[in-house]
Amino acid sequence: QVVLVESGGGLVQPGGSLKLSCAASANVFGIYAMGWYRWAPGKQRDLVASISSSGITNYADSVKGRFTISRDNAKNTMYLQMNSLKPEDTAVYYCNAIPAVFPWGQGTQVTVSS
Repeated sequence: QVVLVESGGGLVQPGGSLKLSCAASANVFGIYAMGWYRWAPGKQRDLVASISSSGITNYADSVKGRFTISRDNAKNTMYLQMNSLKPEDTAVYYCNAIPAVFPWGQGTQVTVSS
């Protein structure tokens, strides 16, 4: 089965940037639509960015213009560049297919705070 490993999270001040990575144990990015999800305390897990198998990207309104999703098929890795971070972006970030057919990874914690 496919194993997804997220990394790159951390503590950053408002207005700062982070780049998340999602490494997959198999070549999934050119086959499945994939996305970044986030789960904040007291909220449901939401999809914030997606990239289709053909490379078309979409973003939730809350992150549009600030986040950029990309992938490197040769490295079986997907990225999320996050700029102009806000406290409301604080969450655990996960990657998965759309729909989420793979087992969830451990996620990576992003905390935006001064």
